[in-house]
Amino acid sequence: MRKPIIAGNWKMNKTYSEAKELLKEIAALELNSEVEAVVCPPFTNLALAKELLKDTNVEVGAQNAYFENSGAFTGEVSPVFLKDLGIKYVILGHSERREYFGETDEDINKKIKAVLSQGLVPILCVGETLEEREAEKAQEKVETQLKADFEGLDASQFENIVIAYEPIWAIGTGKTASAEDAEEMCAFIRQHVENTFGKDAAEKVRIQYGGSVKPNNVKEIMSKENIDGALVGGASLEANSYSELVNF
Repeated sequence: MRKPIIAGNWKMNKTYSEAKELLKEIAALELNSEVEAVVCPPFTNLALAKELLKDTNVEVGAQNAYFENSGAFTGEVSPVFLKDLGIKYVILGHSERREYFGETDEDINKKIKAVLSQGLVPILCVGETLEEREAEKAQEKVETQLKADFEGLDASQFENIVIAYEPIWAIGTGKTASAEDAEEMCAFIRQHVENTFGKDAAEKVRIQYGGSVKPNNVKEIMSKENIDGALVGGASLEANSYSELVNF
């Protein structure tokens, strides 16, 4: 049985003092222990999050990592640093990283391997543009990303991998893929993992949907067979709505 996982991607939001208030509110929440709750603040707030959430079941994730352990890489953060801080999850390949910062599938593949080598759990983001969906190339795009991003991985690693399907046209736009469309793509992703890495890997890997997930639609999304969680942006930036998401 795959444990549901609701992860809040704060993106570039919340100063240190703002994060302190939100994290205190999250620490006081009564959250469903049968759902894995995760918050992914900016790097500047990771140590704070670990401290304020230490007596809760809420895990802390980072929004990115580099593929080298150390060295002359100004501005980058190593998976070794994240591990030492007690971070569990790392979001990789988010469409904003791909689009705005030019990250390639080759980069993301290296990052996944680096993160896994430190015992961290990558949350790999994949998804298509509106143009690709309208041209009926959504599955082709996602499969291309999966093939490249997971190249060289072993089937046994998928127990410690999360895949987030995030259609680019639904991120922060208020548009949401229908629960049926989300389920169709998540089922396609699981089938790809099975075809490439075997049935056991496909049954263990957790697949999230992301893209304007809110308290009013999370229950329907989570009711689908192949959707094991949600990667949430704006709705995770307020304690009450985060609570409603985790306690769907």
